[in-house]
Amino acid sequence: MVFGRGIYKNPAQLRGMIEPGLITAAMLDAVQAMIAPGVTTADLDAEAERVMRERGAKSNFQMVRGYRHTVCASVNDQVVHGIPGSRVLEPGDIVKIDAGAELAGWNGDSARTFVIPDPSRPQLVAEREELSRVTEGSMWAGLAAIASATHVDDISTAIEAYLLQHRLAHGRPAGILREYVGHGIGRKMHEAPSVFNYHTSARGAEIKPGLCLAIEPMTTTGGDETYVEDDDWTVTTVDGSWGSHWEHSVAVHARGIWVLTAADGGAAGLAPFGVTPTPIP
Repeated sequence: MVFGRGIYKNPAQLRGMIEPGLITAAMLDAVQAMIAPGVTTADLDAEAERVMRERGAKSNFQMVRGYRHTVCASVNDQVVHGIPGSRVLEPGDIVKIDAGAELAGWNGDSARTFVIPDPSRPQLVAEREELSRVTEGSMWAGLAAIASATHVDDISTAIEAYLLQHRLAHGRPAGILREYVGHGIGRKMHEAPSVFNYHTSARGAEIKPGLCLAIEPMTTTGGDETYVEDDDWTVTTVDGSWGSHWEHSVAVHARGIWVLTAADGGAAGLAPFGVTPTPIP
């Protein structure tokens, strides 16, 4: 096995991935603490940037095609890549925050979905929370699959199978975005290989020590067709259905797997699947 070249990293390089992952998690923790009606998406971006800079990191999002913000903030029918700005959050909104940090040349990348309480519309909130819960579950199913998978498509298959099994209240499974996928991560935020959120005929890269991936299912309550808004970034559903996005970065090493963007290495999320993460030695 050749480490340090291509998509597989050596143990020292894997250790370099730990801190940017934890910084990314801290950014999302800070955003989560302030999400509420009346807060703007620009406020969330500023808070994430504050945490990132206090930890000595810089924004890897700002290294992508001239993007000028620290996070992506997507609301309701916007699924991913929403640009933070003057939009004011309202009760019942389903908010997706995608964050990333770079430290010492290594990258972290993670996303969470939040649903703002709205006592006047409990059914709406319940349906949006269900979408988020199912999407998050599919992400953990994909992460757990890595522990026994041989190729990347095993992860994709596990994500899709979870979504098909855990249907939404209307009886249909969540729609899976086809044009947007997970990816490798390391020196760049987006590296090979691609990680589809549905089974394909290609087996994909071999899963072995040194592989780092960002697992990120993106789903809707309706169809999978999207369009990019006039800002050239924001991905929004064609049918107006709501979106959810969850993401974690994970490392495969000689002793097992470790979720880099979870403070506990993924222990809580992986436990229902019978998988225990092992710290990177």
